[in-house]
Amino acid sequence: MRIFLAGGTGFVGGHVRCALLEKGHELRVLTHRRLTCSEPGIEAVEGDVTRPETLVAAMQGCDAVINLVGIIREFPARGITFEKLHVAATKNLLTAALHAGIHRFIQMSALGARPAAVSLYHQTKYRAEEEVRASGLDWTIFRPSVIFGPNDDFINKLAGIIRNLPIVPVVGDGLYRLQPIDGNDVARCFAMALEMPETVGQSYGLCGRDRITYQQLLEIIAKTLGKKSVRTLNVPVPFMKLAASILQRFSFFPITMDQITMLLEESICDCTWRETFRFEPIGIAEAIHVYLKGHHSGC
Repeated sequence: MRIFLAGGTGFVGGHVRCALLEKGHELRVLTHRRLTCSEPGIEAVEGDVTRPETLVAAMQGCDAVINLVGIIREFPARGITFEKLHVAATKNLLTAALHAGIHRFIQMSALGARPAAVSLYHQTKYRAEEEVRASGLDWTIFRPSVIFGPNDDFINKLAGIIRNLPIVPVVGDGLYRLQPIDGNDVARCFAMALEMPETVGQSYGLCGRDRITYQQLLEIIAKTLGKKSVRTLNVPVPFMKLAASILQRFSFFPITMDQITMLLEESICDCTWRETFRFEPIGIAEAIHVYLKGHHSGC
């Protein structure tokens, strides 16, 4: 199949590209600027998910669309908003797919996306899902938990803090739970779904094997880095929310109000996705040992 991939140049996109190429698919990857792609099986096409007029021609001849476009925080002054890149971008891709005669559409959402979500991130992810469900296309929606991998912005950032600071600040008690999933496992589900008709019209929460607290995650990372333990400072939630409300518009501040809300809500699921895709996800300690120690290779 020839797959049109939006968001294919980012962190998750790298994993999905590898998984699709391993399955023998040809890729047409949307990019913001003209690129010469030397990777076999990949054609780079210039376009922008916020500019519908650039999409239909770029999709011609493709058999399926995968939408990985998303942001974790907004910078409204730069035009980077959840509304624009989650909801409007998804609408544009769906409309273009219909005009290009493409019937298969796979959407990356997020665990926690739901009608009554508190965070704007989850609200807009859910509204994008609603657009997908109403499109009339043969859709599948994936809702991953926190995704980790060699170039992630979560585990690597925590590892940097643990390496460089004597004390690691923690929002609240640190006992809220996460179920992180490896980027390769997420990508494997995307690639498999293309060949599984039973996934059409279905939504899947994607969680990893290990359900751990945030504090336990810090300890796993510290151990991987060769530290016996990690010293933490528990920062009261009201103080962190006050600081975030004032400073979140600046990129140097590491956390936003939305991110605090989502962290405290937890990011766990029952792993019923394994009943469909029938493979065991990799454990987090095993996976991060590989890339934090610098042993990771490409596709």
